[in-house]
Amino acid sequence: MRIGELAERAGTTTRTLRYYESRGLLSARRAGNGYRSYGEADLHLVRQIRLLQDFGFELEDTRPFVECLQAGHPAGDSCAASLEVYRRKLAELDACLDRLGAVREQLARQLARAELGHEAADPRCEFSPQQTPTKEHPA
Repeated sequence: MRIGELAERAGTTTRTLRYYESRGLLSARRAGNGYRSYGEADLHLVRQIRLLQDFGFELEDTRPFVECLQAGHPAGDSCAASLEVYRRKLAELDACLDRLGAVREQLARQLARAELGHEAADPRCEFSPQQTPTKEHPA
């Protein structure tokens, strides 16, 4: 298949495929007329890259999965290097979730403190257009 068909079937653009090629993640064969030519294995490879990127992987993080597929494995994550990328990515996500949990706890404490202070506040401290002094109607 030519590059346009591969792009369409993989749900990407020809520009993206050329970029993958420039980064060494995708290899095109050249037809007699010089056009790039791809097979079903290339489609599988591009879909793997796109799936990983949808999960938040950087393009370079997809390399071990690509190399695993190119080595003839049916799945890009059946090689040790791919599993290591999974482990690293999970550790990054766990750290992010820990930071988000800490921020959430702090925000909940601040909200509770603010609500307690709000209940005890003088109602005249509340902003409302009727209570705002003006030159014509001083407070």
